[in-house]
Amino acid sequence: MSRKRHSSTAEKRNTRAPVFAALGDETRLSLVARLCAGQPYSIAELTEGHKLTRQAITKHLRVLERAGIVHSIRRGRESRFEFVPEPIEAIKEYLDLVSEQWDQTLIRLKSFVEG
Repeated sequence: MSRKRHSSTAEKRNTRAPVFAALGDETRLSLVARLCAGQPYSIAELTEGHKLTRQAITKHLRVLERAGIVHSIRRGRESRFEFVPEPIEAIKEYLDLVSEQWDQTLIRLKSFVEG
């Protein structure tokens, strides 16, 4: 594998890992689902319906923000958070690629076993 291709692959892997890690928590998944509605939410609005404190929700939002899944907009004294779809779309493309590779591998295995 060429050095350029290897660095590109490693770079993509390094950008996907934080997204997978951020989505690996039930609370963060529910926050992302809520933010997918398309409008920005304040921390107070996102805390509604959760048993967690505003401080805990803020920590989860910061993890999502570091992974690039959400970004905050400061309006006066409050921060409002918005969903950023690109990291999720990149993960979907990656999973589609892996799925296709597995499909091709299984087709070859079936052909070998039946052949």
